[in-house]
Amino acid sequence: MAKVISFTNKKGGVGKTTTVVNMAAYCAEYGKKMLLIDLDSQGNATTGLGFSKSALKKSVYNVLIGEEKISQNILPTQLPLLDILPANVDLTTAEVELVHKRNRDTVLKGALEEVRDKYDYIFIDCPPSLGPLTINAWVASDSLIIPLQSEYYALEGVSQLMNTIAMVKQYYNPSLTIEGVVITMYSSRATVSKQIAAEIKKFFKSKLYEIIIPRNIRLSEAPSHGKPILLHDPKCIGARAYKALTEEFLSKQ
Repeated sequence: MAKVISFTNKKGGVGKTTTVVNMAAYCAEYGKKMLLIDLDSQGNATTGLGFSKSALKKSVYNVLIGEEKISQNILPTQLPLLDILPANVDLTTAEVELVHKRNRDTVLKGALEEVRDKYDYIFIDCPPSLGPLTINAWVASDSLIIPLQSEYYALEGVSQLMNTIAMVKQYYNPSLTIEGVVITMYSSRATVSKQIAAEIKKFFKSKLYEIIIPRNIRLSEAPSHGKPILLHDPKCIGARAYKALTEEFLSKQ
């Protein structure tokens, strides 16, 4: 039975998709059977694994609106143990359509029952918002991983994020936990990065992963090649960081 983990933050541009794609890829490299669900209408995880959003005939949208089963929309990736449930622009209308569905907050959870026993982990790339799609992801999840950029605004909005998590726990998913918090886009030369990292550690304590993800140009360019970093440049500093982060994550399971 797969452990379902949502990668989430209400802010965009914090390295969320980079983190979920590369951790999923390294988990697959370590022999774990993985499913990555792209729940962001921008479809960055989809293109980051080599798929053209415009060429997709099926996506997570078809599953959410109840047209098809999840197994009919899953695609294999370049890594033998990593599959993806892709997203495209169709997903932008899903939030509106979900409003009119019964049990709208548990649609994804119900859909996952079909495939949950086929994977070790199911990672969900949430949109940078706290709307219906994100709530669906959290209700379907066992835990959350929160990427935080090491900059001044990192903790802005975290209190709202935590309040929403508490609400989902109270009304829908009492067992939901924070799996971990990862600092991304870290610049060791910037004093402010060190200060913010210290504040994040003070706030999240033991939930903060020890491995910190640095700013790295090779990480930034890998999605344009449609590859996770381990296939693009496995020896770069960003690849080594995500490999180490995945090892830390797996060691705690």
